[in-house]
Amino acid sequence: MNAPSQRPPFAGKTFEVRYAGLTAINAYADDGVHMRYEITEGDFTGAKDEVAYAWQHVAGEIYAISWQEADRATVVHIDDFAAGTSHSFFTAPSLDFHRLDGSLRAL
Repeated sequence: MNAPSQRPPFAGKTFEVRYAGLTAINAYADDGVHMRYEITEGDFTGAKDEVAYAWQHVAGEIYAISWQEADRATVVHIDDFAAGTSHSFFTAPSLDFHRLDGSLRAL
């Protein structure tokens, strides 16, 4: 994954991801390691936390970003910051697997 001394270009920025049935705010800390999320619409509304994430540059302004939440949910995003698209793959604590495609915009 990413080298510890590197910071992704989205560090220090906040984004809204909007999928059918789920909207969240992801606020990436300046350190390039931590992110605060809050789900604002959908079945998981109200879920929020600060997590450590890992990231990998894919191409252009496309990044793979992954983290595990306190309730053991696992999340992977493929976010294209230039195109404003987000693909999310996550396993909920119930072990249900979700695949979502949606939009990504800076706040």
